[in-house]
Amino acid sequence: MTFTPRYLGFMEHLAIESIVPERAPLPITGTGYLSHFMQPGTIAAHGGDVVAQVRAWLDEESAGDDWQAHVAASRQGTLF
Repeated sequence: MTFTPRYLGFMEHLAIESIVPERAPLPITGTGYLSHFMQPGTIAAHGGDVVAQVRAWLDEESAGDDWQAHVAASRQGTLF
């Protein structure tokens, strides 16, 4: 994950990428990579801990039905 607080001088930017395995789907992106832009001060307004905020976002999304279905399908495997 990379956080750039003043991306292009006027936005905050998060680049989130799964590492092991590389580009594996994540609850927030099916491609394993997400580029996310925010208004300046968003991270600071939520406590300033970028890692904790991204983990909370992943935890929240991983509890959703879509991600749970993905996890179940991954365990099951497919014949085709």
